[in-house]
Amino acid sequence: MGQLHGADFFHSSHDSVAIEPRSPQIAFPEHHHDFYEIVVVSQGTGIHVFNGQPHTLSRGSVCFIRDRDHHLYEQTDHLCLTNVLYRAPDQFTFLTNIARLLPEERDGLYPSHWRLSQEALLQAESVVRQMEACGESGSLTHCATREALFMQLLLLLHRHCLCAEATTHGNQLDLVMAWLDHHFAEEVNWEPLAEQFSLSLRTLHRQLKQKTGLTPQRYLNRLRLLKARQLLRYSEGSVTDIAFQCGFGDSNHFSTLFKKEFTYSPRDIRLGRDGVLQ
Repeated sequence: MGQLHGADFFHSSHDSVAIEPRSPQIAFPEHHHDFYEIVVVSQGTGIHVFNGQPHTLSRGSVCFIRDRDHHLYEQTDHLCLTNVLYRAPDQFTFLTNIARLLPEERDGLYPSHWRLSQEALLQAESVVRQMEACGESGSLTHCATREALFMQLLLLLHRHCLCAEATTHGNQLDLVMAWLDHHFAEEVNWEPLAEQFSLSLRTLHRQLKQKTGLTPQRYLNRLRLLKARQLLRYSEGSVTDIAFQCGFGDSNHFSTLFKKEFTYSPRDIRLGRDGVLQ
């Protein structure tokens, strides 16, 4: 596993924040770094494997990554994002107590992946562009300006992000996606689900396709397949049991979809032939 070092991104000892746009972000192997990072996705789709757990990315996704986390990107499709790099929360020059605005780990669970509404994403992108426009002078004035803008970003994310594990309000499509993250193994009837979140079936289909590039059923299948891949790697269940556990009624159909999505078959994953160390 590779490690990225802050010395390669922060241009002076005064800098506590650095901006690294990735347009596009290509598939990137597993790595960790000695700094913290906020990832804001502006376009495309991909899979973000965070501490061994897969998450789907699309426009509006926000990820909080600490210096002790490891992650990778795969199956990226026109994925464009901006990395907002920052030093440890207690190493800012002008800001203090910013940890109170960051996700908090509780009982071993860290809510790393959030979602922004369209309006909030545009605001976040504007703040990030201002940080990027500050340049790299290394002066204290430059540092203070970037830290002030970083505080604006944290306040915006704290106010508008939709935590995928505890969403109770906000953009209706984000609510649907959060619901699917938790109920992917259940039988989904799309029309009643759309009505449950005050959407027409046509609107749900159109908005989800715009946001993820996938139809609702393909998006659901991807969630199911990601969970199945995780279980194949790290559990002892049979391929058939895992297929049923993840919402597939037929193990042969599951295997066909699995190989189409990941190139490797479920048996290849179970035997470690995909190159991932277990």
